[in-house]
Amino acid sequence: MSNVAIAQPRFVSLRSGMFSSAPRWHLRGYALLAPSLIFLGLFTYWPVAQVLWQSLHHQDRGGSSFVGMRNFTAIFHDPAFTHALANNLVYAIGTIAPSLVLALSFAVALLQSTWVNTLLRSLIFIPVLVPLVAVASLFLFIFLPGVGLLDHYLAKLGVQSINWVGDPDIALGSIIGLTIWKNAGYYMLFFLAGLQAIPSEAHEIALIEGASPWQRMRYVTLPYLNNTLAFVFVIALLNVVTQVDHIFVLTKGGPSDSTNLLLFYVYQQAVEQYDIGKAAAATVVALALLISLSSFSLRRMELSREAQS
Repeated sequence: MSNVAIAQPRFVSLRSGMFSSAPRWHLRGYALLAPSLIFLGLFTYWPVAQVLWQSLHHQDRGGSSFVGMRNFTAIFHDPAFTHALANNLVYAIGTIAPSLVLALSFAVALLQSTWVNTLLRSLIFIPVLVPLVAVASLFLFIFLPGVGLLDHYLAKLGVQSINWVGDPDIALGSIIGLTIWKNAGYYMLFFLAGLQAIPSEAHEIALIEGASPWQRMRYVTLPYLNNTLAFVFVIALLNVVTQVDHIFVLTKGGPSDSTNLLLFYVYQQAVEQYDIGKAAAATVVALALLISLSSFSLRRMELSREAQS
């Protein structure tokens, strides 16, 4: 009994000491997080708040004044904005789906780790390492009508010279082709990681059941890749909205605004027209669309994960 009586106070003192130090551990945790929180606040939340504030104000060289939703009304009545919005929609459809299909095809074909597949993976990934400005400069020579590399080889097939980025009917398609070539290798890496995480037993069972390659892809591979597809879709959406360097180098939104995208429209309003309010309003619209589509994709990824568990 005496031993118990002596041990019990020591046990209580240890517990009380542990609880008394809990706030100190919380403060230490916040201190460790502080650099990341400051960085996030300065370079993410503060710019977003500033854009929201600017979208509700009219700014010129004399100062700023509150105008409410007038900037949003102005951009939706601006034919250049609606044209840029439509172009961005076509650009998104034309780049995301083909890029993902091509990247998945590459990943499936090069899944086995052989030296030939490793070499081919490296060749496909090389465009990702090249800055978009350099890629656009390269394609500037490829797209040159008559003397460019593309027209040179098409002429051998009897195809007449084509003005790839000077014809309003095909200029956006040329930009889409460049984007697919640039991004497919990047998305391939994510699909390779997702394919390698699929249990081998799933494919073995499908083979025993006599499933064809298409059936294995449809009922085994794609369901396991739902999370990867949702994640890559969000990355592709970000690229569609934020990649605009090739527009600056190749077309500057022309000809006849046929390649004008939302981010280039923002640049035109902010830098060329010095209408910061309209530029901020267009940025808010683009950000709202991006957040909505990304949230939908991520929510679908969560539902898929819950269904698998």
